[in-house]
Amino acid sequence: MSRLEWNPVGERRFETGVSHGVLFPRTGPGVAWNGIISVNESVSGGEVESLYFDGVKYLDVIMNEDFQATLDAYSSPREFAACDGSKSLSPGLFATQQPRKTFGLSYRTLIGNDLDGIDFGYKLHIVYNCMASPASRNNQTVSGSVPTPATRSWTINAVPPEASTFKPTAHFVIDSTLVNRFMLEDLESYLYGRDGQEPTLPTQSEVIDMLANLITEPLTEPI
Repeated sequence: MSRLEWNPVGERRFETGVSHGVLFPRTGPGVAWNGIISVNESVSGGEVESLYFDGVKYLDVIMNEDFQATLDAYSSPREFAACDGSKSLSPGLFATQQPRKTFGLSYRTLIGNDLDGIDFGYKLHIVYNCMASPASRNNQTVSGSVPTPATRSWTINAVPPEASTFKPTAHFVIDSTLVNRFMLEDLESYLYGRDGQEPTLPTQSEVIDMLANLITEPLTEPI
């Protein structure tokens, strides 16, 4: 075994940015979500519960965790209206505070290093069975010559689909630097669409099947 080495060239990695947002409504094809500012991932649950016997702690139990995120954006796709509690009554007329529909979500975050900058790779995130809860919206008067765009914010909660070979989770992450590029392109052709095929959210089982031959070492050339 060789001696540990810190900060070798090419191993100083970081993550940044968010891009390639895709909304997958309950019905219909996926649509590009333009204007996403940030997706701040968090976890609900996961607290440690300590168990005691005769006054002595003998076990720490970690409670179940659930995916949660806060999504900030300048705008949202028209197809998101039903997920945001709006119902179209006639062209251009919407009733708010309606039952919200679930949806799927996909986005990328960038992986950078000291050699390639932010072009080293990316992580592809897929979230299933999402439900959006909006934050308050502040509408202000326009002042000055340059208007300040209003932003929207939603808390995203998700229900994990059933799983048999791993603990159910609603959040999949695919690292482009560890996955065969052709398999990744195949997966993204479903998510982003291609000639003759509309953007579609594959099931978790389909994602696993498409990426069955994962490699354990980074590719010699980043994707």
